Amino acid sequence: MASTEGLQAYEDEKLLLSLPKEKGWAARHLYLFQDFWCPSNFIEGVNNFQKHFQSKDSDVIVSSFPKSGTTWLKALTFSIVNRKRFSSFDNHPLLTSNSHELVPFLDFIFHGDNIQHKLSYLSNMTEPRLFGTHIPFPSLSNSIKESNCKIVYICRNPFDTFVSCWIFANKINPDSLHKLTMEEALENYCKGIIGFGPTWEHMLGYWKESIATPNKVLFLKYEELKEDINFYVKRVAEFLDCPFTEEEESNGVIESISNLCSFEKMKSLEVNKSGTFDRNFEKKYLFRKGETGDWVNYFSPAMRDKLSQTMEEKLAGSGLSFKTCS
Repeated sequence: MASTEGLQAYEDEKLLLSLPKEKGWAARHLYLFQDFWCPSNFIEGVNNFQKHFQSKDSDVIVSSFPKSGTTWLKALTFSIVNRKRFSSFDNHPLLTSNSHELVPFLDFIFHGDNIQHKLSYLSNMTEPRLFGTHIPFPSLSNSIKESNCKIVYICRNPFDTFVSCWIFANKINPDSLHKLTMEEALENYCKGIIGFGPTWEHMLGYWKESIATPNKVLFLKYEELKEDINFYVKRVAEFLDCPFTEEEESNGVIESISNLCSFEKMKSLEVNKSGTFDRNFEKKYLFRKGETGDWVNYFSPAMRDKLSQTMEEKLAGSGLSFKTCS
């Protein structure tokens, strides 16, 4: 009789063979899975996560499209939720661990065999449990949607997201794989062919849910956090039902969290300069510039017009918009 792992591998292979496929950016291939383009090296974890993850009402899910401020929001959320547990900012876990290690991706957890071991690990985690995901809202597990857990979502101007994704993909791409030119990548991006894309569908899924269930999903924009981080640290804490006390505010706890999680601080830490996390992603590639509007240094006028037109079409009537002027 075939082993459970063998049957799972067979089922996964059957699934992949049934799905439309495109050449990937960082992964070798992208598969059109449940209406989003899933990287080939993620699909097993996504599939297992959907089948097996059981959410708790106290869970916090940090969700994002790739290269939209994920590392930053994970650090902020971890610091906010655990500020009583780790009250010293001179001896804080973020000084010795990358935020992806402290707030693990759900699909990374569920990659590979031995599901029961993974479930046992999850059930024994300190609560509230914090997780990350790039999975679009419609493809989250039913237990997340049906429980009282909270989702904090961050998005970014698609122009900057595109540039950051393209540079990141070319850095982590194995040398043997073809590296996309920026023009090739933009063509795919506008068609929605990018890991966890289409970008607009990803954003709109969480955007619409944040309007329908504002106590469940908090929708944030990277650019707005950059403009007033202290305001949004306070906003996230209120959303997660752990608001700052007057004493904490007067003692500068909000500012301390903002500073601890700042791009400059995290990029300067030795723990983020070398080594890997999760599926052998190099930490040093997580921190590039952390700026807004850097896309103007890469886009030709024709490229700008193409993406502007695509965004207008895809976001029309949603109420979601981004500034694209330099």
